[in-house]
This record gives sequence, structure tokens and C-alpha cells, in this order.
Amino acid sequence: MSPTTTGPRILVFSGSARTGSHNARLAELARRALAAAGARPHPVNLREFALPLYDGDIQAAQGIPDAAHRFADLLREHDGVVIVSPEYNYSMPGTVKNLIDWVSRIKPWPTIGVNGLLMSASPSAVGGHRGLIALRVPLEGIGARLHPEMFTLAFADKAYGDDGELADAGSRDRLRRLVSDFLDVVAATIHYRQSRELVTEG
Repeated sequence: MSPTTTGPRILVFSGSARTGSHNARLAELARRALAAAGARPHPVNLREFALPLYDGDIQAAQGIPDAAHRFADLLREHDGVVIVSPEYNYSMPGTVKNLIDWVSRIKPWPTIGVNGLLMSASPSAVGGHRGLIALRVPLEGIGARLHPEMFTLAFADKAYGDDGELADAGSRDRLRRLVSDFLDVVAATIHYRQSRELVTEG
């Protein structure tokens, strides 16, 4: 599929805001792969959605913060989301979980039926895999439809070439294939929804 201005809209969310983050770099590669496959990627960073720690008293007194509503709106406006999140202490970062907790207070859940693809990069030998396993639990719990395969980049501190691309050809091919497979699912979902709308209108 060649690049197009009418392809599926995919939100690309980096769960790390650190300067020089391995996951932010992987998110950029995901953006390039999505664009090359004909999608319309929209990259965002965790710092765009700064939130207080979830507290029911804050919600009762002040309501759900604007940042959570903005992220929910983005989920509704896009056809899918790629989440690139680091692994912290064998789990997801607290900041990512906190965003999920706030968004889950919005009803109906904006995550219901959202096609998602999870990725992670880490200097470790497992590439952040354990963090992604933990991340699947709350996302699937609030209705996200996550792709069964995930992309993990091990030894990420040595994985990038001078051009910013993955140095290993096998890893480059794996990323391209996974993005293509994910977009096939997104396209099928769009087609199904459009078909249902036609039946309903008919």
C-alpha cells in the first residue's frame, strides 16, 4: 500500500517523555512505518497529557481533567492507536497507568472497540515485554481491542543506526510486517463499521 491522504488515522502515543528516550525513537519509527504503509499517523507525547494522580476526591470536586478528555477525544477521532511504552520495574510506567485510570472515568469508555498495537524498547534482553504484558490488562479491561502480536526491541541502546533506523534488517522487516498486519485489522474494522451503517440506514 502506498502513502495516501485517505488512509486510516492512527494515533501514535509515546509513553516516555525523556529526552533521548528509546521508546520515543521507536515511536518515530512506528510513525514512519505507518506512513509508508498508507496510514495517517498522528504522534503525541506523554507530556501533552500531564495529570494529577488519580483521586476520587479530585474528580468529585473538580471533575475529570481536561488532559484526560483530550486524550479520550483523540481515541475517538482515530481509527487505531499504537502505544510505545517503556518497562518500569517489570510493569508499565505509573504515568501511563495514571492516564488510563483517568480516561477510564469517562463514560462510555472511549477505549471500547479501539484497535491498539503495543510496542516497547529497552536496553534489557527482553525489550520491555513484561511491561507490555502488564499494560494489556487494564487496556483490555476497559474494552480496547489489542493486536495479539507486540513489538519489543531488546538492547535498544545499541539497536539504532546513525540514520535513526533500526540497524538490524530482521528487526526492520519485523516492524514493517507487524504494522502492515495491524493496518489490515484496522481496515477490516472500518469496512465492518461502514457496512453496518449502510444496513442500518437502509
